[in-house]
Amino acid sequence: MTRAVVFAYHNVGVRCLKVLLAHGVDVALVVTHADQPNERIWFGSVAAAAADYDIPVIIPEHPNTPDVLRRIRGFAPDFLFSFYYRQMLSSELLKIAQCGALNMHGSLLPKYRGRVPVNWAIIHGESETGATLHYMMEKPDAGDIVAQTAVPILPDDTAREVFDKVTLAAELTLHQALPALITGTAPRIVQDLAQGSYFSGRKPEDGRINWHEPAARIHNLVRAVAPPYPGAFTTVAGQPARILRTRLSAADGGKRRAPLLDLVDSRLIAYCANGDALQILVLEIAGELMTPAALAARFGPSPWRLGD
Repeated sequence: MTRAVVFAYHNVGVRCLKVLLAHGVDVALVVTHADQPNERIWFGSVAAAAADYDIPVIIPEHPNTPDVLRRIRGFAPDFLFSFYYRQMLSSELLKIAQCGALNMHGSLLPKYRGRVPVNWAIIHGESETGATLHYMMEKPDAGDIVAQTAVPILPDDTAREVFDKVTLAAELTLHQALPALITGTAPRIVQDLAQGSYFSGRKPEDGRINWHEPAARIHNLVRAVAPPYPGAFTTVAGQPARILRTRLSAADGGKRRAPLLDLVDSRLIAYCANGDALQILVLEIAGELMTPAALAARFGPSPWRLGD
């Protein structure tokens, strides 16, 4: 029987753990993270999924300590798998796996190596992304590719919607590749890293809207950071606001150069500094969802100033 130690977190971790079990892999140990108190937990629990199958779970602060390495060596695993585990695994740890250590990454490598690849793909207006199963090495997301599955990014998809597609792509990728991995016949495709880029993580403050950018770029930002992520933020009539859902609009801003929010045929239309327009579908001011009527009642007739 093939034996594995699994490092996992998030929905991808839950689904890929279940794929291993469905294929009869002996998962000797699951290593996961403690949920962060300042993070909105909208995804499944790997620890709970492992408990359902009576699999031992550890939650070390760091995975590369001598104690963790000693414990994993004791299982003599054929494979190590990392499914959305958030810490880098040391080369000493990777070498423990007799048949290889593999990671599931949420992009079509070599594009979007690094952190939060789904969000970055949307921000850059990509029309597709996916999941890639690849061998791990010290350099992140740079090892040989075993398999990948693409999914579309539709023009109004939010990050949550795309992440759900990527989770299914990860499940399909592992399900289809696992038999060949177990028999030692899986392909290894060397990545051309020059064809992609590495991206770092994002912080809530990166969601500030710059109304001097084109509407399409602002639309991409809004959907890339829409809930359950922190949301895109700005000010409306000087009040702090979050714009949570938008749609590109053909409304003509004419020669306007100041960013403005206007009420046009009962629709909220945001005009960027260059005259591009966005329809605002979900707007929150000071924590309260606002309708066009509520906006007019609070701030008087439109248009209203956007941004600082």
